[in-house]
Amino acid sequence: MGWKSLRQLAWLGLFALVACTRSDLRPDYPRLPSQMLPAPADAPLAAYATRLTAKHNSESGVRLISDASEALLARIALADRAEHSIDLQYYAFHSDATGELLADHLLAAADRGVRVRVLLDDLHVAGNDKVLRALDGHPHIEIRLFNPFLERKSSLWSMGKQFAGDFSRLNRRMHNKAFIADSSMAIVGGRNIGDEYFDASGNVNFRDLDVLVVGPVVPQIGTAFDAYWNSPLSFPVGAFHHKALNPAEAANIREDIKANARLFSQSNYAQNLVTRAGDLTREVPATDWAWGPTSYLADDPEKANPTTGNEGLNIVPAIKAWTDSAQHQLTLINPYFLPGKRGITYLQTLRDRGVEVHVLTNSLASTDAGDVYNAYASYRPPLLKMGVSLYELKPDAGSGHGGSHFFGSSAGSNSLHAKAIVVDDSHAFVGSMNLDPRSFDLNTEDGVIIDSPVLAKALLAIFADATKPTRSYSVLLDSSTGRVYWAAQQPDGQLIRYDHAPETTWWRRFKVGLGDLLPIEHLL
Repeated sequence: MGWKSLRQLAWLGLFALVACTRSDLRPDYPRLPSQMLPAPADAPLAAYATRLTAKHNSESGVRLISDASEALLARIALADRAEHSIDLQYYAFHSDATGELLADHLLAAADRGVRVRVLLDDLHVAGNDKVLRALDGHPHIEIRLFNPFLERKSSLWSMGKQFAGDFSRLNRRMHNKAFIADSSMAIVGGRNIGDEYFDASGNVNFRDLDVLVVGPVVPQIGTAFDAYWNSPLSFPVGAFHHKALNPAEAANIREDIKANARLFSQSNYAQNLVTRAGDLTREVPATDWAWGPTSYLADDPEKANPTTGNEGLNIVPAIKAWTDSAQHQLTLINPYFLPGKRGITYLQTLRDRGVEVHVLTNSLASTDAGDVYNAYASYRPPLLKMGVSLYELKPDAGSGHGGSHFFGSSAGSNSLHAKAIVVDDSHAFVGSMNLDPRSFDLNTEDGVIIDSPVLAKALLAIFADATKPTRSYSVLLDSSTGRVYWAAQQPDGQLIRYDHAPETTWWRRFKVGLGDLLPIEHLL
């Protein structure tokens, strides 16, 4: 269930005239606070981190993870090497092949005595939490749900009527993504946990970015995780059921996870992972990392509380203050690009200073969020008139074009999911934040800013590859008519012009166009 389903629930809730919702919450359920555990200096990950950072003082190390398979391997490697604690915070953790594979490694860590804390947004969990309850039954695993639905049924009616009765709260979701091992290393970025994020889906694969970090920035991530974990908006998964899960049933579910992981390990995808696993388990020298002053930014969890204002609670002002420093170029990679009137004005001030602005986002053919694309369409003409370069990803961007690992090897359709910003060619942001009103005003987000020409140039190289005419459509303005058109290159090298959203049917464009009749941009 993604943003499209969230919007469907919101509308169902708005049209529900009667919303009688019962609560499955047990108010007496214990909710004890806890904090990140510092690992002993001789723990493998802690010792490795110490060796890496020895000559870098206050700088943090960052490794860009653009390869989807490597992103899964990195998480598995951290889980396998952890000896004391693992903390996970995600918007979505699917019970599919890769989700169960990672869950199996988390179970193995817990069996070794590692404390595992998992914090998930409840949108994808409500009514489907039996597996999580089984994992939570392990003595070393604790799972909490952020901003939960109080009635634990997954039907559209049940969730829709809850939206009707509690819309202002349930419309705010935790979109953060973090994976911390032994308080020594962490992964943050755009990926959730699921097949489509790790190039393992035969249908649609999200092209995304993460960073593996080490050094002073890791405690910053841990402190933010603790704030969310101990927030009044986070509840233990067991707090929503008056009857505890039968221990034998819980044990059987955990055994099923292990069995499914073993079965998946026989697939071609998993075998390819095995051949690359050695690259992730060996220690990469400090020279292979990007180093520089690094800051972790995270919205305050209270941003998800509709009774509090957003002032001082979100990361947008800090990111704006950072992008204000652009002297030559601002590069934006984002799946949902809705700048709004304020964003248009801001980008115009940059252009007036001579700053080039380049944007890569999704095409209508590469996204299921048609209403977001429709809202973005209204901003294309003013952006193009001010000289912003716009590119929209093709759904077949990864097919037979070679180039970067960003596009993987899967034959499925491609959809952009990465969220990155590059200021000039020396500073970069990688995180979870979309450039839309939902991320700015409703959801909680996170990410890292690093002053590193090495990382910035690596992201610019991905942008340059992704915006080739074989991978993306150039969005242009016809000077004679003032109308928007798209230009691209066919596999045979032929240049082609489109006067409507490429590779879409008239029916799709018609349905998307109906969004103009609804004043819902602030909800997107």
